[in-house]
Amino acid sequence: MKKEGSLLLSDYAAEVAATDVLEMQDFNPVLLGLYGEVGGIMATAKKAIRESTAYPGFKKAAEEEFGDTLWYLAAICRRLQIPLEDVFSEAAKHGDFISVGAASDVAQGALAYIAVPVNTSTPLDTTLLRLGQSAAALLVSKPARSDLISFARAYLDAMHAAKLAFSEVARGNLRKARGAFLEPVHADLVGLDFDGVFGVEEQLPREFKIRVNQRGNSKSYLQWKGVFIGDPLTDNSADRDGYRFHDVFHFAYAAILHWSPVVRALIKHKRKSDPRYDEEQDSGRAIVVEEGVSAWIFSRAKELNFFESQEKVSLGLLKTIGEFVAGYEVEKCPLKLWERAILEGYAVFRQLNANQGGWIIGNRDQRTIKYLPLESEE
Repeated sequence: MKKEGSLLLSDYAAEVAATDVLEMQDFNPVLLGLYGEVGGIMATAKKAIRESTAYPGFKKAAEEEFGDTLWYLAAICRRLQIPLEDVFSEAAKHGDFISVGAASDVAQGALAYIAVPVNTSTPLDTTLLRLGQSAAALLVSKPARSDLISFARAYLDAMHAAKLAFSEVARGNLRKARGAFLEPVHADLVGLDFDGVFGVEEQLPREFKIRVNQRGNSKSYLQWKGVFIGDPLTDNSADRDGYRFHDVFHFAYAAILHWSPVVRALIKHKRKSDPRYDEEQDSGRAIVVEEGVSAWIFSRAKELNFFESQEKVSLGLLKTIGEFVAGYEVEKCPLKLWERAILEGYAVFRQLNANQGGWIIGNRDQRTIKYLPLESEE
């Protein structure tokens, strides 16, 4: 994978600012958030030390925890009106660091200086203890600039001991934060039309109407263009929870995420002209992943009245979905798009369940899905 270049901390702070929806005059949430994320870094490190090679995901998990900590540090700096880059610049001027010149990849400057710790053999757990102590020092009503600088210094030491690249930590957090909290704009969706280069017979339909009706045997039937597709479904449970209508979630993914191996299989629109897509993205394993995601979300949704009156999906749930689909083309979709697919899909599901059927109306160009009653035959 091609590595991205340096990232100006001023750019990071500016781009992540829109994701800060916390009260600007209240320091407590961001201070507690930073302290909690430092705890997350420590927990991740403890697990890595305890499990060693049995925990291959340490780097990814550590990057995320350090990134979340950076987010909260930026939020504190924002409230104090102290530039984030100034805090790190002053932190790196300490005697614990030396400046090493490097050819810059930033067009406005030919030479960059990299702050390198003088002591490169400090154990990770030692640096984490210092990080925890410096985080605790920030738990006051209004942190002092000197305490922020001390924290930033400990943060850099710990990140170096964990063998992480600061630019990857910052970029990863920027993608995560913007993807989870901001509605995607057109630029975010470029490249997320996964089958546009294929013929229409291998594309998910740009627009579709799926007729869903329930017969006396309590089975749900699907029709597309007047033809029955898939197998009749029941709830497969003593709990009459409406799971027989769960195919609506796959159609929501198709319309909003432009992804659904399940729908491709139902309507026989797999991308067989390219064996790689056919085998890796459209077949058995991908179908199992999608069904697994849908079933897992459903189990969580039951506890939340199927997201009725909900305007958000928890970040923890969205992050787990991201882990589920890692390695498949849909991993490129921002978490906010997943949130939309879930909320709109469940809005249609609730109406299907209440009315024992109806029409599922999907539009890929608008990335929408909606419900119409069965009386609306046109």
